[in-house]
Amino acid sequence: MTELGNILKEAREAKGLSLDELQSITKIQKRYLLGIEEGNYSMMPGKFYVRAFIKQYAEAVGLDPEQLFEQHKNEIPSTYNEELPDQLSRVQSRKSISPETSKVLDFLPKILIAIFMIGAIALVWYLIVKSAGDGADQPANTDKSKPNFEETDDFADDSGDDGTGEEEDTAEEEEPVEEEAEPETPAQELTVASNTGSNTVYELKNTDKFVVKVVSLGRTWVSVKNGAGKTYFGEELNKDVKVSETADLTNDTQALIKVGFAPDTEIYVNDQKLEYAVPPEEVMTQEITINFVK
Repeated sequence: MTELGNILKEAREAKGLSLDELQSITKIQKRYLLGIEEGNYSMMPGKFYVRAFIKQYAEAVGLDPEQLFEQHKNEIPSTYNEELPDQLSRVQSRKSISPETSKVLDFLPKILIAIFMIGAIALVWYLIVKSAGDGADQPANTDKSKPNFEETDDFADDSGDDGTGEEEDTAEEEEPVEEEAEPETPAQELTVASNTGSNTVYELKNTDKFVVKVVSLGRTWVSVKNGAGKTYFGEELNKDVKVSETADLTNDTQALIKVGFAPDTEIYVNDQKLEYAVPPEEVMTQEITINFVK
């Protein structure tokens, strides 16, 4: 057992916590917690998880993780420290681009809807003006042709009936014009309902489907379950082996997503990128709940 592992274990026992209870608090598997106490970092799912797991362990037992990292930096595998800056630099470059792209995508549906409505109004106006012009020409044509049909009452009656029929036809032609304006379809909403530490709750509205896609930008571990506890997937994703996984929860009302390494993980809901409420570089392991409001 290493000195760092012994300090963490003593702090856990001082709080009266078992490994099972600590597993429930941190969401880290019991065998990894035991590995941290024993200093057996080789059993971790990847060396880049070591610092994140130790940080969560320390916070759960009331210790300052940054102070522990400084005092026991020689015990933590150096490979992790070499990999982390590269991973964080990639995350920071992506974050500087994402907000601008997101704003453009937010405004694009509104612009398209505005163009459609202007076009529809112009079309309705054109048809009304055209119909009114045809109606104004019709009485003049009828008056000019009247002298040719004054020989009998039958012809006069027929002429009158035709005029009425034409006016009714004109009125009937104008009615469908109003039906061309379609109601505006509300855009999908994915908003933060609440946030506590590493746990964030989102609400999904104005959509009839619920498809979650997880994309790995490096290496990460992700699990997706529904509100009833059904597991859709839970595995390590690697951009060089398996870069993404998708789950269709349209028939469910809730998704529970656990992210092992948030800096290397992107989540999309119906192709809309989910923005982390807590910066991934600050809290690397996060739990996300999405409530589907139908």
